[in-house]
Amino acid sequence: MSETLLLLFLALLLDRLVGDPDRLWRRVPHPVVLFGRAIGLMDKLFNGKRLSADTKRFNGAAGIAVLLAASVFLGFFVHRLLAPLGIVGALVEIVIVAIFLAQKSLYDHVRAVSSGLKRGGLAGGRQAVSMIVGRDPATLDEPAICRAGIESLAENFSDGVVAPALWYALFGLPGLFAYKMLNTADSMIGHKNAKYLDFGRASARLDDLANWPAARLSILFLAAGAWAVKGRAAARHAIGTALRDAGLHRSPNSGWPEAAMAGALGIGLAGPRIYGGTRVDEPMMNASGRTVATVADIDLSLRIFSAACAALAAAVLLAALLAALL
Repeated sequence: MSETLLLLFLALLLDRLVGDPDRLWRRVPHPVVLFGRAIGLMDKLFNGKRLSADTKRFNGAAGIAVLLAASVFLGFFVHRLLAPLGIVGALVEIVIVAIFLAQKSLYDHVRAVSSGLKRGGLAGGRQAVSMIVGRDPATLDEPAICRAGIESLAENFSDGVVAPALWYALFGLPGLFAYKMLNTADSMIGHKNAKYLDFGRASARLDDLANWPAARLSILFLAAGAWAVKGRAAARHAIGTALRDAGLHRSPNSGWPEAAMAGALGIGLAGPRIYGGTRVDEPMMNASGRTVATVADIDLSLRIFSAACAALAAAVLLAALLAALL
């Protein structure tokens, strides 16, 4: 256990410093892309338009079960392959784990929204935010762009950083690979539309379950980040807002980190949004906060995010040291 936690700590450091080098992934496919191809093939073969709802639900559940089993097997195989290689194998595993974390890439994408607004105005902000959110960018004014960037940062801190770290800490590479397969499946086929409502139901439900602990843990790290950046009152408000308002979000998990970030910044997040031309009416989390988000709020959220990532790494290192002593 202590070795796994130490490898995770080093992977967190590597991901924070290096992230996903674009030059590499332009030459070879990212592992998540390969996961996506497997999910796409499953979709193509077993989600026919003429199938009944019951058949689609069965096919979707059986398909994701097979893919999860395959990803667990792959994780065991890779770990067994690397274990006899000593420090070289450990270094390779650190790189593999870092590939599945999203600290630097997430930071860079949200920082691009801030930079886009500063340099290119509304058009620049819309272009940058369209890379990370599904809502219609043409409907967003500057405060809405800022909210969208901050919400994406908070939500993806949970399922792009805390959750993969947690599943690796608990179950090693098999847990990490299975989580990323499931999370990728949810993003591809977990939508509540005519095509995927039945076929993607199992993937969406399992993804909710897999993200349940990380979403709640994430508010503690965000509160720690808020304390480091803004002080104890901001940390207290982050936790209080999450406990009070997380349930206002349509997702059973996304509301926790988003509400915590809203409380830390003192602004309202979520609320009505437009996805694919459809308006989603949702209450505002931290409705008593400021109603107009600014570029300065994005920059502050990035500082809180960075401090939260540092708190996560520190917690992992502490756990590794305690596990080594016990």
